[in-house]
Amino acid sequence: MPQSPKNKLEQLIQAKLPTSWGNFTLYAFEQHSDGKEHVGIGMGDIVSDKLGGQSNRNALLVRLHSECLTGDAFSSLRCDCGPQLNSALEKIAKEGRGLVIYLRQEGRGIGLINKIKAYALQDQGQDTVEANLNLGFDADQRNFDVAADFLKQLGINKIRLMTNNPKKVEALESAGIEITERVEMKVGKNPHNEHYLSTKHGKLGHFL
Repeated sequence: MPQSPKNKLEQLIQAKLPTSWGNFTLYAFEQHSDGKEHVGIGMGDIVSDKLGGQSNRNALLVRLHSECLTGDAFSSLRCDCGPQLNSALEKIAKEGRGLVIYLRQEGRGIGLINKIKAYALQDQGQDTVEANLNLGFDADQRNFDVAADFLKQLGINKIRLMTNNPKKVEALESAGIEITERVEMKVGKNPHNEHYLSTKHGKLGHFL
């Protein structure tokens, strides 16, 4: 399936990335429509099918992770993003093969400044969905087509997806990516994000 012009990606470069979990490879891509730069963080021969057979274990372990500066870099307890990213990298390292697609879609697509504005509304009692809507955005503005294009450009068409979000499953399957298993990501719950997580379950349909 050809890439749609609006989401067409250009691979810029790849490089080694040693981490505390092990040695990964960074794959840098630019989205032509808006110039956003996304990266893949892969371990092992991610396009290989050398294991043989057709079992689910041959499908690549993948997570789509939307950028979250506060959670990923500052260890915020308002969300579960940082623990999910760390858990995904740990699972991949344990398996020795897999990929995290790190998407530049901060704040479910509304951007960093607007996410902080949403935080301020949440401080006044609104939930995460109400805050986005009151700022004039959809509850979730992300587009996962770019992730599907990312996978196809790397030659990956069968995956095991680490997610609690049914929209990610639907988006990838609609784009022709076969998902053989959904791997749940139940990490990062704490007293500060209980209401946030219950809102994601109740209003956004997340499997929590």
